[in-house]
Amino acid sequence: MRKELLVNATPPETRVALLEDGRTVEVLHERRSRQALVGNIYLGRVHRVLPGMQAAFVSIGLERDAFLYVEDVLPPSIDSNGNGETEEASLDRADRPRIDDLVKEGQEFVVQVTKDALAGKGPRVTANLSLPGRTLVYLPGVREIGISRRITDEDERERLRQILEALPADGGFIARTAAAGSSSAEFAADRSYLTELADRIFRKVETSSAPALLHRELDLALRSVRDLVTGDFEAIRVDDEETHARLSEFLGAVAPPLAYRLELYRDEAPIFETYGVEAEIESALRSRVPLPSGGSIVVHQTEALVAIDINTGKYVGKEDLEETVFSTNLEAIPEVARQIRLRDLGGLLVVDFIDMLDLGHRREVFDRFEAELGKDRARFRMLPVSEFGLIEITRQRSRGNLEKLLTRSCPDCGGSGRVKTDLTVALEMRRALLAPPVLFVAGETVTVRVRPSLVRFLAEDEPELLSDVARTLGVKVELVTDETLPPARYEIVRA
Repeated sequence: MRKELLVNATPPETRVALLEDGRTVEVLHERRSRQALVGNIYLGRVHRVLPGMQAAFVSIGLERDAFLYVEDVLPPSIDSNGNGETEEASLDRADRPRIDDLVKEGQEFVVQVTKDALAGKGPRVTANLSLPGRTLVYLPGVREIGISRRITDEDERERLRQILEALPADGGFIARTAAAGSSSAEFAADRSYLTELADRIFRKVETSSAPALLHRELDLALRSVRDLVTGDFEAIRVDDEETHARLSEFLGAVAPPLAYRLELYRDEAPIFETYGVEAEIESALRSRVPLPSGGSIVVHQTEALVAIDINTGKYVGKEDLEETVFSTNLEAIPEVARQIRLRDLGGLLVVDFIDMLDLGHRREVFDRFEAELGKDRARFRMLPVSEFGLIEITRQRSRGNLEKLLTRSCPDCGGSGRVKTDLTVALEMRRALLAPPVLFVAGETVTVRVRPSLVRFLAEDEPELLSDVARTLGVKVELVTDETLPPARYEIVRA
């Protein structure tokens, strides 16, 4: 698979796109006015303990307090994924300590942001620090080692384990996906950098008063090269000279073999336009994604979950309905997996595949879908195809997805995606005019400001509606068009 990383850096924002075989699979944004918090380390102060939720609010110096779950105070167990992250220790609910036994109001301690503020909630934090390097993730206070699950070669895993076991045991270490093929010297250099960074952070604690920022995560350009680029990348293309110079210095220090793959993009056409990323972003903001056969995928995000529906559309197959359905589902699998990554959909996802009667087809769809999702660096869990053709997935969410980042709720429909019909608005207007107590005097003119479409509807489809109101009240009703009104609004004005 051919992989490329594109970095579009401008003063207001930095954008990064990950391409696989020429197609965009991930897009990351960071704006100067709204930088991400994930990875930042703070000295926090417990503001409030909530025993009923087994959580606490922690002040870290932001507008909203951070949220700390009881699981994020307990020591972690290493169960590394492609990013070298950890899972919380698994304890039975009855054996798990209570949040009010672990933290007290006014207590100060070091926390790290694991999830940005989303949907009006404050950021989520953990007391278990993890410091990522190029080849290693360092876990201060943990005496374990782990290997990224994305490294599947058993001989390589054993080689890496031996290297990790030989490192001085002053904390836990996880070999990241990029560690594959790395030498002992590279691990030693990464370990030295990360342990020195941890020492600086804890020394800063001694001279700081909560709430205080102790460590800021790398900016998007450096972070993306550190976390995404592996030895099989073909190129890293950057369109800004200053960012190119910083990345060159960074790669020279942490990954010299990759430095020669860094390119400065000099063409006049914008880099995201040249490589088709802008078109992919626009497509990802639409709900419907066409498939080559004529079928389609529909993505609908709600507060509770993300629903993804597969339709045959214009594709009618050749002979057998089951084969037509099966073919459409197989065609949709890689595109659904790509859209999940591209849109960065997180939380609960429900994928509605077209119903298949053949159990073998269901198993194959599940297996292929699981394999496609396995390319994703975010953690996920999925359940087998249900009787109704549904696959339920939970996917890690640490930042706002593409839709929430680039769009806002429609002021006309309140974010529902639907507005009232002209007939509904006309009937509401009729009820408002006739509602007691009647405020109009017989013979007067009542002016109603409405959208042009409502004027046309009343003239062409319901001409008697306002005539009936005028006769009942003994007034004259005059419609005035106002294009500035939202579609479902009208204003009644007495002359």
